[in-house]
Amino acid sequence: MNENALGSLRRVQAGVLKIAFHESGPADGPPVLLLHGFPYDVQSYVEVAPQLAAEGCRVVVPYLRGFGPTQFADAGTPRSGEQAAIGADVRDLLDALAIPRAVLAGYDWGGTAACVAAALWPERCTGLISVNSYKIQNIAAARQPISPENEARYWYQYYFHAERGRAGLAQNRRALCKLLWRMWSPIWQFDDATYERSAAAFDNPDFVDIVIHSYRHRHGLAAGDPAYAALEARLAEQPDISVPSITFDGTDDGVMPVGGTADHGHHFIGRHEHRVVQGAGHNLPQEKPQAFVDAVRDLVHGNIGR
Repeated sequence: MNENALGSLRRVQAGVLKIAFHESGPADGPPVLLLHGFPYDVQSYVEVAPQLAAEGCRVVVPYLRGFGPTQFADAGTPRSGEQAAIGADVRDLLDALAIPRAVLAGYDWGGTAACVAAALWPERCTGLISVNSYKIQNIAAARQPISPENEARYWYQYYFHAERGRAGLAQNRRALCKLLWRMWSPIWQFDDATYERSAAAFDNPDFVDIVIHSYRHRHGLAAGDPAYAALEARLAEQPDISVPSITFDGTDDGVMPVGGTADHGHHFIGRHEHRVVQGAGHNLPQEKPQAFVDAVRDLVHGNIGR
């Protein structure tokens, strides 16, 4: 399948960004935002989006800040990758498209954006899907060591903390990101053409700055954009999520903590189901699209926690 399966490519001014996004399905259908992660792009939903559109959903698949055709409206805006920024981008996109409420579904950075938006603005969220469960970063605890097995999984984050890592990402972004794909989804047999369709999104001129800032900020090593300071203060309280939620773990996810994320359940104080998908790696919607479609369908129709 190709990018056309995601629907028409549109652009809209949303907050500090000119967000590029694909849209499909009826304009009056239940809205669903599908949010990709790093280092991936909208292609993660190339099989999910058409199914949901065919079932009557209004499906919006945006490129996150720093990816693909999404651009900043002002050259002077800080190139922040912090969690409050990508969460605010979701709210701003909903505003720009005049969508009062939507199902927010994502993984990796997209999961963080969806969790942030659901926690801070629950009135805008019909339901939440998050791979790896509660994705709001606990920055205050970020310098506390974890198990050696889990520390090893985060080598790339520590690499990005140094200027050598910034230079490596800038110089070798195609090879480095492809290595992450392989490590994070060891069973997924993607071909070069599949990878290249997503890798084109990494040519965005803000990609390196935003990626590096994201992984430094979440460890308390870089200051945030002052525009998001109040939101970050709220996120520092590790707010609970009250909207109906379905969370996922893939059994072969190379980023997920050893032992999974089922212990995150106390953060979800509304109706909540945690699902484990056999044979799924980190890019769950592209690897196991039917599991993702089923979850969105369950939220749209209220079939959760009964």
